[in-house]
Amino acid sequence: MITAIIIGIITGFFSGFLGVGGGTILVPMLLFLGFPLKEAIGISVTQMMMSSIYGSFLNYKKGLLKIKNGLSLALGGALGASLSGIIVKYTPKEILGAIFLTLVAIAIIRFFITVKEPEYEPPIDNKKLFFIGFFVGAIAISVGVGGAILITPILVGFLKYKLKTTVSLSLFFVVFSSVFGFISQSIAGHINYTEGFIIGFASLIGTYFGVKLYHKVDTKIHKKILLIWYIFIFFAMIYKLYLKG
Repeated sequence: MITAIIIGIITGFFSGFLGVGGGTILVPMLLFLGFPLKEAIGISVTQMMMSSIYGSFLNYKKGLLKIKNGLSLALGGALGASLSGIIVKYTPKEILGAIFLTLVAIAIIRFFITVKEPEYEPPIDNKKLFFIGFFVGAIAISVGVGGAILITPILVGFLKYKLKTTVSLSLFFVVFSSVFGFISQSIAGHINYTEGFIIGFASLIGTYFGVKLYHKVDTKIHKKILLIWYIFIFFAMIYKLYLKG
């Protein structure tokens, strides 16, 4: 129990400090502690569900979350995430690991690509958002990450939405995708409820202190730390999944 609390606090702290989903922190950490990949994914989805609901509630209170605009993306994400239990059950861990690594690689590449903020934002296309949500929900939740790592480049780079709009849509998406991913993986038997909920609650504490530190660090330094973190995770996961043993 104490180990789970420590893991949760560390996950929440780095998630809040780096501004990333807990999955890219928690899944590698659990693997190095000896958890099987599919169990680590289940625990990560549990933590993600709790933190996204809490974070979205805070954003809604501050007026940063527009529920109407995010509904089609969120519903698509919910439907896609509902398949995650089946995907995890029948997909070899090597392939799941490769998908995880691909998402981390996308995050690294984004550091070197500057997307110009559009002057005029196109109207919300609910059909496109639904299908994007479905695809990202099915893929991202199946490897224990929230999906914002894919949502942001798609909405900003291809649909030409402004970053502020994208952040609002992504937050709401993660709530739906993680909740339905949790249900799907529960049915498939991949959730360790005790570890998942302890880590989830503890992560909320860590997030509070991580966010406080984030506001004290210079933006350029913060960006470099985040890039180093992703590169470290990328190679650590390659070692753990494909080279060790």
